[in-house]
Amino acid sequence: MTIKKSTSEKLIEAAAKEFNEHGFGGTDTNRIARRAGFAPQTFYRWFRDKVEIFIKTYEFWQREEFGAISALLAQNASDARLAQSIIEHHRAYLIFRRSLRELSVENDSVRAARAQSRLNQIEYIKKMGPKPRRDAASCAVILFQTERLADAVAEGELSDMGLDEKAAERALARLIHDLRSPDRT
Repeated sequence: MTIKKSTSEKLIEAAAKEFNEHGFGGTDTNRIARRAGFAPQTFYRWFRDKVEIFIKTYEFWQREEFGAISALLAQNASDARLAQSIIEHHRAYLIFRRSLRELSVENDSVRAARAQSRLNQIEYIKKMGPKPRRDAASCAVILFQTERLADAVAEGELSDMGLDEKAAERALARLIHDLRSPDRT
């Protein structure tokens, strides 16, 4: 059974592909609309501008990542498998994530959306492991470490330095283990 997607969903999926292939700066709204199978003016019936659909694409990316992690947690996957999944998801959206990092510095709306996304991630993390859970700030520290390390591996930064990525993957698995474990403070 196929599920019919709404116009906005089709536009967001097309935008995800465009942003990931061409970055934010190399993508225009006309191309997003055409890729989704619509006339260019259709875009503006659903979205104010390219920044708004970029933020919606980021929310889509986050839902995809939550879905993958949730499925693995339901299978009681290892910390290493969770780390690999996160890295794979970051690799799949490499150019999009580059634009996200850049726009988070340059654009107040994207910065606010990223902050809200991270707060959502912290709430998700708090529900991951056994109680008692650590405070939001402690979760945020581990989240930032996890995110940066996953991006570094996905970008090939360790390989660029002639270093083994497996060490970074193991470190990422340890961070995930810390998130899944009760707070020991």
